[in-house]
Amino acid sequence: MLGRQKMPEQDPKIRRANFNEVALGFTEEQAIEEAKRCLQCKKPKCVEGCPVEVRIPDFIKYVAIGDFDSAIKEIKTVNALPAICGRVCPQETQCEASCILGKKGEPVSIGRLERFVSDHEQESQIPLKPGSNEKKVAVVGSGPAGLTAAADLARRGHSVTIFEALHEAGGVLTYGIPEFRLPKDIVRAEVEYVKKLGATLYLDSVIGKIDTVDELLSDFDAVFLGTGAGLPMFLNIDGENLNGVYSANEFLTRVNLMKSYKFPDYDTPIKKGKRVVVVGGGNVAMDSARCALRLGADEVTIVYRRGEEEMPARSEEIEHAKEEGIKFRLLTNPLRLNGDAKNWVNEIECINMYLCEPDESGRCKPMPLAGSEHKIETDVVIIAIGTSPNPLVPRTTSGLEISKRGTIITKENGQTSKKGVYAGGDAVTGSATVISAMGAGKIAARAIDEYLKSN
Repeated sequence: MLGRQKMPEQDPKIRRANFNEVALGFTEEQAIEEAKRCLQCKKPKCVEGCPVEVRIPDFIKYVAIGDFDSAIKEIKTVNALPAICGRVCPQETQCEASCILGKKGEPVSIGRLERFVSDHEQESQIPLKPGSNEKKVAVVGSGPAGLTAAADLARRGHSVTIFEALHEAGGVLTYGIPEFRLPKDIVRAEVEYVKKLGATLYLDSVIGKIDTVDELLSDFDAVFLGTGAGLPMFLNIDGENLNGVYSANEFLTRVNLMKSYKFPDYDTPIKKGKRVVVVGGGNVAMDSARCALRLGADEVTIVYRRGEEEMPARSEEIEHAKEEGIKFRLLTNPLRLNGDAKNWVNEIECINMYLCEPDESGRCKPMPLAGSEHKIETDVVIIAIGTSPNPLVPRTTSGLEISKRGTIITKENGQTSKKGVYAGGDAVTGSATVISAMGAGKIAARAIDEYLKSN
């Protein structure tokens, strides 16, 4: 059996000083060799692990014979954002986790093959714009959930209008995930594909300000809410209001959406610390740490209250961070932030932790180790411990049921408590993965289509 192909990457010593994409992608030869590893199972479990229902063996079959155009065409029958999925989806816990080859060896590199055929596509096969059945749907938010719902609804012949609050489309794909993991040219190309399917996009359109959901319902037959989870969480410890302390949301938005890393072409202000501490253990923490390093920090340290096995970040992102020289202080929890006479943060007080019984998340509960208090010198602190949904849409929408966490309550098909209104992605689940949001958008689009046909 052929071995799994190794993805070419930028050398860590070089990439730690630039924002160019780390993973360089398969060559044609590598893609074909990797595709030949697929067993073409009669009952493929990998498909069951894909939230957007890609018929994985079917597209890989085409790659194996070098028919890349047919491969991407097959993927795009169900997935409008394959170049994004191939880069940021946690395939190792989804489709690849179910690959039969993984039982005794390494699974097929499904995500890397998806990325390859997406990147290989020179010109998208522009589909004919579906004839409108005169049903109109408003999609609020152009993140992964909104784009997926818009694409699927447009394919079904509905007139779709997307309202995006920011000045660029993509949601977290644009403001959150760094260029070195997901180039923004890729995001823009995927957004253009959704527009070619027939969706209309309005930027700088904050629903809840320019129009409420109730007002949208007077002009549209249904509304999909894909407003994400852009409200940052904090530690609620002393010193979080000091200068030099960022939420990961603000820090990454300044870097990615507002392009502060391209100074002086973009003059977005950002504190480029020499000793940076990032609090958290997820992908957002890794992104923040690796951005801080590329902005010129001498030392970047990730502080996380559990161990490495409990870190929610992808193993690939953790390994990339280590290769680039980022330090990890695990089983460490912040107690307070201290500042200088001018109210700039200069140290973070922490305590060591140990793991007890698993908590409600299934992970081991961290407990403080008495007498282990210590200090870490720093001039920038980035808090990356999660986000919650923005309250603007729920606050301005009558009859929309919300949970105690601020998430929109829906049925399994995305239907909310308000007639004609559906929701999906982080606005419903809280902060989660891109692919889970896309899956929710697909499920809701199917339900909206059924709703429109019966009304």
